[in-house]
Amino acid sequence: MEQLVTSEFKLGIIAGGQLGKLIALAASNWDVKTYILDNDEHCPASTVCTKFVKGNPTDFDSVYQFGKMVDMLTFEMENINIDALIKLKNEGRIINPDPDILRIVQDKGLQKEFYKKNNIPTSTFSLFENRNDIIKKVELGSLQIPFVQKLRKGGYDGRGVAVIRESEDLNKLLNGSSVVENYIDVHKEISVIVARNRNGEVKSFPVVEMEFNKDKHLVEELICPASLDDDIANSATDIAYSLINDFNLCGLLAVEMFVDRENNLWVNEIAPRPHNSGHHTIESVITSQYEQLLRAIFNFPLGDTHIKKPSVMINLLGEPGYEGKVKYEGLTDCMKIEGVKIHLYGKKITKPYRKMGHVTILSSSIEEAKRKAEIVKQKIKVKSW
Repeated sequence: MEQLVTSEFKLGIIAGGQLGKLIALAASNWDVKTYILDNDEHCPASTVCTKFVKGNPTDFDSVYQFGKMVDMLTFEMENINIDALIKLKNEGRIINPDPDILRIVQDKGLQKEFYKKNNIPTSTFSLFENRNDIIKKVELGSLQIPFVQKLRKGGYDGRGVAVIRESEDLNKLLNGSSVVENYIDVHKEISVIVARNRNGEVKSFPVVEMEFNKDKHLVEELICPASLDDDIANSATDIAYSLINDFNLCGLLAVEMFVDRENNLWVNEIAPRPHNSGHHTIESVITSQYEQLLRAIFNFPLGDTHIKKPSVMINLLGEPGYEGKVKYEGLTDCMKIEGVKIHLYGKKITKPYRKMGHVTILSSSIEEAKRKAEIVKQKIKVKSW
């Protein structure tokens, strides 16, 4: 795609959150013009893109008209108007990853059926139209507790999920079309981000281990490399390779998996875009996930994914009890710590548990990085005025 070096190539990014911002920053290294579509004119990407376009990513006309402005479309979230993307694709607009893949990913039921069809290890599941149907199955004895319910559409960052551990939890069931999965006794939660270009070249980033906030099911700490036996890590990477090839996907695919108590691997969910579990790659890996996305969608050779230094990444979440104009505490003290890299996304308003930034801590060992991460977690607080 030689037109990339003409300084006239326009890359459209649907949604302008922190991922859109970081994609735009990476694209600026190659003098690619970036257009952002977002409903919030103060979104993080609005200050770093070439052109900001106000519009709703779920609205047909907004997406369609935006797509006609640019030479290629990509996205930083899944909740996008698919019909507009399909129309643009049929008219010859380049969209990476393909909207047909996004249609599957938007629906957790279709995701599970795709895994089953392609022999990807995933927990046993059933599909239900509403909570009453689930309760009836439980009462008939054909659905056993414990299990996990996930709304087929719209859920993210722990939203749209109900964990039913005992019969008293049935009042937590969500109403709507959903997937019910067998409960897995999880030992570790891991993620593999894999990239694929149009030529079929595939490369993966090192497997990372995720630790979640128990209250909000958000990633609180990410460890790279994961503390896994080599055979488990290799198997996880093989699964990610299989998935991106099965989808024939051009771009990035983040594959979240469970490792159970018997060291079996189970695919949980996927995201066809840059992912929270890849923020650390900006500093800790030779090629960041954001540069790798660009290499993949422009069909360039994929970059080196070797680790430069072990790292721990922590999300900066809005403190409970604070909402309003954001104020950060503890930045100066943390910047004194060797290997601490702070990223603030530029969101003007903080809310409890809202992702406001992240910190990557680099060190010569995971143990030392973890020690420093604990200090950072104690010192940096995201509050409001």
